Amino acid sequence: MNIHWTPMTTTGTRSIPQVGLRAMDTAATDFDAIRQSMAKTNELFSSEVFGKRNFAALDQIYTRNARVLPPGAPMVSGRQEIKGFWFDMIRYMNAKSAALESVDVIASGDGVVEIGKATIMAQPAGEPEAQVQMKYVVFWKQEDGQWKWHVDIWNMNA
Repeated sequence: MNIHWTPMTTTGTRSIPQVGLRAMDTAATDFDAIRQSMAKTNELFSSEVFGKRNFAALDQIYTRNARVLPPGAPMVSGRQEIKGFWFDMIRYMNAKSAALESVDVIASGDGVVEIGKATIMAQPAGEPEAQVQMKYVVFWKQEDGQWKWHVDIWNMNA
């Protein structure tokens, strides 16, 4: 998107950015394409990682240097460690499915921030099936032409 800031005024404030209608249309189209790419990646996470326990699919979801910040646990860095984390978590929870829903998507520097809600169906050993409601924030970055999760943090609803 081509946004041109006007110079600082003598009072040290900036005036409102001048964005041409054509630039806004192009940016909206580009942003729509980014959102569609994000939706495909989120669906891949749900269908492959949770649905089929295909942890190799995480290579298409997380960047090489991604970080996961799980609630109440240490930070996990890098794809191999992230694969191990999800393998252990899905197996422990006996998770059956995950449904991700974007609530807001915000452009941020060289990436995009997604705020969302998730519902996980799980049945830990010896317990009835349960629906776990969560909220999350993912910072997305483009890697090898694909939008991927770079920082992933969430917590459960009370």
